[in-house]
Amino acid sequence: MTDTFNLMLAQLNPTVGDIAGNVARARAAWDTARAAGADMVALTEMFVTGYQTQDLILKPAFVTAAIAAVEALAADCADGPAIGIGGPVRQGGRLYNGYYVLEGGRVHARVLKHHLPNDAVFDEKRVFASADVHGPYVVKGVRIGTPICEDAWHPDVAETLAETGAEILLIPNGSPYHRGKPNLRLNLMVSRVVETGLPLVYLNMVGGQDDQVFDGSSMVLNPGGRLMAQLPQFDECEVMVTFRRGAEGWRADPGEIAEIPPIGEADYRACVMGLGDYMRKTGFGKALLGLSGGIDSAIVAAMAVDALGPENVRCVMLPSEFTSRQSLDLALAAAKALGCRYDTVPISGAQAAVGEALAPLFAGTEPGITEENIQSRLRGVMLMALSNKFGEMLLTTGNKSEMAVGYCTIYGDMNGGYNPVKDMYKTRMFLTARWRNENHRPWMKGPPGEVIPEAIITRPPSAELRANQRDDDSLPPYEILDAILECLVEKEMSVAEIVALGFDRATVKKVEHLLYIAEYKRFQSAPGVRLTQKAFWLDRRYPIVNRWRDDG
Repeated sequence: MTDTFNLMLAQLNPTVGDIAGNVARARAAWDTARAAGADMVALTEMFVTGYQTQDLILKPAFVTAAIAAVEALAADCADGPAIGIGGPVRQGGRLYNGYYVLEGGRVHARVLKHHLPNDAVFDEKRVFASADVHGPYVVKGVRIGTPICEDAWHPDVAETLAETGAEILLIPNGSPYHRGKPNLRLNLMVSRVVETGLPLVYLNMVGGQDDQVFDGSSMVLNPGGRLMAQLPQFDECEVMVTFRRGAEGWRADPGEIAEIPPIGEADYRACVMGLGDYMRKTGFGKALLGLSGGIDSAIVAAMAVDALGPENVRCVMLPSEFTSRQSLDLALAAAKALGCRYDTVPISGAQAAVGEALAPLFAGTEPGITEENIQSRLRGVMLMALSNKFGEMLLTTGNKSEMAVGYCTIYGDMNGGYNPVKDMYKTRMFLTARWRNENHRPWMKGPPGEVIPEAIITRPPSAELRANQRDDDSLPPYEILDAILECLVEKEMSVAEIVALGFDRATVKKVEHLLYIAEYKRFQSAPGVRLTQKAFWLDRRYPIVNRWRDDG
């Protein structure tokens, strides 16, 4: 009977649909594990296909290709450590979220997921069948129990595995980031350890997939809940964990404990990773955005440079007659600080031409929002033309406050393929700008120092679509607006509950009205990084036609 068990944890970044590429990464991890003397190398949930696949997994040819790739990997890796790898399983005419254990040139065991998440961004009951709770499998004489992701968020699967002889729990995950998620996971895994008395490995993937960013933060716990190893948040890595058998069973040796960064840093890192992976995985190498001299576009520019490098980012100023000298100066200063390309494309001529074309139909009317929106849409036309001509992905820069109340122009400033700040309220944008100016990390491809000029942070926000315009002409001050939106969106509070907190009822009702009537805009908006549990897309799914209002 063996007294040591060496488990290599592969915290890696797969790509949805890239079966060959994902299997190649698994094979490389196996080569590393074999050279290091591992008994087993573990990869994450649905690693073969990438995660989440959504309805792609319902295509039979895709599932067939994934299963064939797993079987080929088993045959290719016959002489060396066992492999644990997530992928789809067909069994009894049904499709399961499964975990394959490969050893000796064949599929040694298949584990099927029991609990299927069906909330927040997850809809697994739509695509997978739920399996019965299973028992452990044996690798190198060690009985390993594998609850797959959601299975570990409930006590029953782990308890059954312990009762049926499991000695170590290995939990492969595809768990996306939101604020506070690492502590939530840790608390839940400590509960599983306390309930079962078994050591536990929580292995999570990293990387961006559409709106979701998987943040790794894998961990190893010994009985009693002691943290023995903490893998870094957001970084790919391969880490060996050694378990030793003693009088009380298996225990993990102490390993490195990586620090989990605070929420402000984690949010910024998630935005940078989400943007970088979206670009890379969709085949874009360069990005562009409209740089207005305001805080939102300045932060997106910084994120783009940190994700892609300054040589791969183009910033474009598109001035009109209402663009202030300060905006021109600050936009140029921000681009210079970041080291990226800066172009100027005036829209005054195009605006005059559109005005002249529409003049016969607009005769007798007063200029207003229509004329303001024409400016935004002309900017969108110019930016999309640059995107099409040079193959650069256009980034849109609207924050969550604007997206919530529709303070954005559809087919104008909403144009673009991706929005890294879509789930970040305006008040948090100011904190984010200051954090980036004061901090620099090795994963940032942009320069250190003040990359967002202080005047951009302190100036009153304005769309500059008319003379002397300020955002608070149309909206409550952002500290009030965001507080009300937090109540309406994040907490699903009633109007009466929000008013009871001290907010003006008319203001709350105005914000509620704006929130609901802007649903059609959000439905057509670009995807963006999910930072909260109420991001606008899969987390919060509201009808576009909706005449209900809370009378309070």
